[in-house]
Amino acid sequence: MNPYEILGVKPGASQDEIKSAYRKLIKQYHPDQYGDNPLKNLAQEKMIEINEAYEALTKNSGSNSYNSNSTSSYNNSSSNSYDFQEIRRLIQSGNYAAAESRLNSINNKSAEWHYLYGAIMLNKGWFDSALDHMNTAVNMDPNNFEYRQGLNSLRQRGNNYSNPYYRTTNTSNADMCNCCINLWCLDSLCECAGGDLISCC
Repeated sequence: MNPYEILGVKPGASQDEIKSAYRKLIKQYHPDQYGDNPLKNLAQEKMIEINEAYEALTKNSGSNSYNSNSTSSYNNSSSNSYDFQEIRRLIQSGNYAAAESRLNSINNKSAEWHYLYGAIMLNKGWFDSALDHMNTAVNMDPNNFEYRQGLNSLRQRGNNYSNPYYRTTNTSNADMCNCCINLWCLDSLCECAGGDLISCC
């Protein structure tokens, strides 16, 4: 499908128009908004489609870099989207070994590949590896809201663990507040990756 149609912009749209349309769609279809609603899976599929369309139009830093001859390369990359969609389902169901195996079978290590691999590493408890892959995802696609949100949540968690202030035995209301905020951020990151740290929110 034509990435212009997916993002709802006209061919030849400026980078600002493309970014604006992308941000609007990301907010509209972000799976976190759907909780346990059956529409969550459809929203995840739509997010993959939106991210790929955005990447196709911004890859070479110009809206004119995509033309009708680009359809074949876009369609080839869409085959990976089905892999990524399946990998997200595997992560969401907690089948990290299968998700990692599927990721390792993909040769083209795109930004989404690194983001999903980072999510798997996080769920396996390998924080440093998760951080490296999330960083790579954001560096490869700095305008992707989902990747930036995941990385920011992960960094916040890392900062709190490395801060000696959090290792003291004295607790205060501020400590408890920060703890709650950190759990909320971690839950958001897990939900972006298809998991759920805190099922009640």
